[in-house]
Amino acid sequence: MRQTTFALALLTAAVLSACGGSSSEPGVQNVKVKFSSQVAFGDSLSDVGTYNVGTVAALKGGKFNINGDNTAVNATLTGKNYTELLATQLGLPAACAAYTGLDGNATQGFSVPVVQHAGCYIYAQGGARVTNPVGIGNKLTGSALGALTVPVVKQVANHLSLSGGKFTGTELVIVMAGANDVFVNLSQLSTAATAAGTAAGTAAGSAAFGTSLVSQLAAGATNPQTAAVAIGTALQTESARPGHTDATVVAAAVTAAVIAGNTPAASVAVYGPMVATAQAAGTSAGATAGAKAGADYFAANAPALVTTMAGVANELAALVKDQIVAKGANYVVINNMPDIATTPFGRGQAASTVALIDNMVKTFNSTLATAVASESKILYVDTYAVSHDQATNPAPYGLTNVTTPACNLNTTVNPLASSLGCNGGNLATGDVSHYSFADEVHPTPFVQLLLARYVSKYMVTKGWL
Repeated sequence: MRQTTFALALLTAAVLSACGGSSSEPGVQNVKVKFSSQVAFGDSLSDVGTYNVGTVAALKGGKFNINGDNTAVNATLTGKNYTELLATQLGLPAACAAYTGLDGNATQGFSVPVVQHAGCYIYAQGGARVTNPVGIGNKLTGSALGALTVPVVKQVANHLSLSGGKFTGTELVIVMAGANDVFVNLSQLSTAATAAGTAAGTAAGSAAFGTSLVSQLAAGATNPQTAAVAIGTALQTESARPGHTDATVVAAAVTAAVIAGNTPAASVAVYGPMVATAQAAGTSAGATAGAKAGADYFAANAPALVTTMAGVANELAALVKDQIVAKGANYVVINNMPDIATTPFGRGQAASTVALIDNMVKTFNSTLATAVASESKILYVDTYAVSHDQATNPAPYGLTNVTTPACNLNTTVNPLASSLGCNGGNLATGDVSHYSFADEVHPTPFVQLLLARYVSKYMVTKGWL
């Protein structure tokens, strides 16, 4: 039996009965440790509504989930994420966003002043990275949304500044981050590889076009060998001239051919088919060279991303140990990074990209696990294992679809084209209550419930519940 399936069996026996059986929402239970509050740092997976303002709120969105209470349709469609469910389970006040606001396009309703909410301790923000402030959706990426993407290092600093520079030692602290560092670095590599492929393809295509056209035009000249040199020189000279066009380049080559004795080439009926043949040769050569150059660039630079993610993991581990545990926190849950390769986003990538994603995630997780292994006040939760098992063995979890988003991401019905703007009114057709994913990467309320239960199982084993 798979380890994670066994874990859920343990969870059913040890936790669910105390949390209201198989209910879609865990109930209050008696706990061994009486937590005073829940504090969460991270990204969209833990965000409870940082961007639930302005146009986002008007669209009935706000969280990276299926938003809103849709339990009238199905009991699992609570609209809540695991931090909210854990708060209920632990008898704590409802989880709420420490800060709300947007820093985007005002004309689109995405410029809303940032507000700090007293008594709210969920600092996690969609798009946030571990230390870099420019995350997914940040205005510096060109996004109209203007997501705040306050990095985890600053989230922790903000909490410390509001709590006298320390933790009380009685709060449950949850940390879950790193995925956006994968997405940003992967996007940057993809962009660079595409640029390298485009440059190589353009150069190879131009060379093949010129070679083909020169050869064809020279064949009808008095002396093909010397004509080829003259025509090639004319073509290259015009190609290097600022302001040249494809038409002027062809004209220069044709003129040189006529001078070299190929007078019929002056007619478009003669040189036109030659140009078409040359264009076909250029397109083919360009595509081949471009694809190879792009793939070569990707392969050559992919290992650096794996190294980068190891560095990100060490940064997160140091942050947790030096700024959370060392500042008084006694109960710290670190959820490692889920399996991104098996999300709808991951499944849509080329095999080489999928392999890189998985390597980045696994390296981050293993580095993080090693770095915090000796800390008795840290509970490391392996969400990768359970998310991978859910994706490859969905039936025992009650999952009906692990490949297709539950939300309709067409901008005609979901202007944000993500789970941030997803609600009961723009779901995919059919019963999506037990789908794994709300959009390309974010889980549904049902999977958030499974995550809350999974974290609870680890807390039981640790002796905290």
